[in-house]
Amino acid sequence: MVFEHEIPKGSRLYFGKLAKAKRELENLVCNILYKNGFEEILTPNFSYSQHQAIANERKLIKFSDEENEQISLRADSTLDVVRIITKRLGRTTNQKKWFYIQPIFSYPSKEEYQIGCEYIEHNNISDILNLTADILKALKIEPIMQISNIIVPKLVSKELNIDIEIFKQADISKLLDLKVDWLEKLLRVQDIKSLEEAIKFVPNSIKSELEKLLEKALEVDYNNIIIAPLYYGSLKYYNDIYYRVIKDNLVLCRGGMYEAEGISSLGFALYTDNLLKIIEG
Repeated sequence: MVFEHEIPKGSRLYFGKLAKAKRELENLVCNILYKNGFEEILTPNFSYSQHQAIANERKLIKFSDEENEQISLRADSTLDVVRIITKRLGRTTNQKKWFYIQPIFSYPSKEEYQIGCEYIEHNNISDILNLTADILKALKIEPIMQISNIIVPKLVSKELNIDIEIFKQADISKLLDLKVDWLEKLLRVQDIKSLEEAIKFVPNSIKSELEKLLEKALEVDYNNIIIAPLYYGSLKYYNDIYYRVIKDNLVLCRGGMYEAEGISSLGFALYTDNLLKIIEG
């Protein structure tokens, strides 16, 4: 039996102190983004293209529109923002820097608020990494910022003729079983110094992407950085250097470089509910 006052499992309710904390967090981040030249956009809750962003389509909440075309509740904002700006609003604005505050939804009834931004037609990832660092400093927290390059595991997979699924599943034991010295050095990389050392031993086919990862990590003004060259994330559109921010087993932010509609762009999403858990302690 479902009572009238119940809310679906996974949905969100904010009131009193928590609602106030959520609004203060959003306002703080908004002000930082406005100062950095971003403008706000709110996209529709319904989308035709979510399957292009989410690796596991079973997480999508899907149904049909009046023309019997399949649509989904928004499970990710990035690709929709880029398409709306470049295709629908392209002739009415030259603005390339956008942010949004809105929920995403996943099956069966999970609702998560995000504060995200997209920097369209821009490819210097250190700009977004440092913007994320500025927000974390303003929030007076210093969680781990893990920086990776999705091209690296793809190149390693090709070099060793192994299935990319090993990296997607983070099956470290299978990688260690290969007993490849340079691969073991990559697995031990955690910081700038160990990455510099590993680069000396890797095959030439992988070296340039690791050097790019090193270069961008050195440009970030943040103390708590971890380098994870073999990490393989779950979002389908990141295609180069990307990152996540983690504390107490909670992902607070994801961001990186991607290509949409033939345009190279970058951005991030802060996960409001997880941030509130850390800030409110």
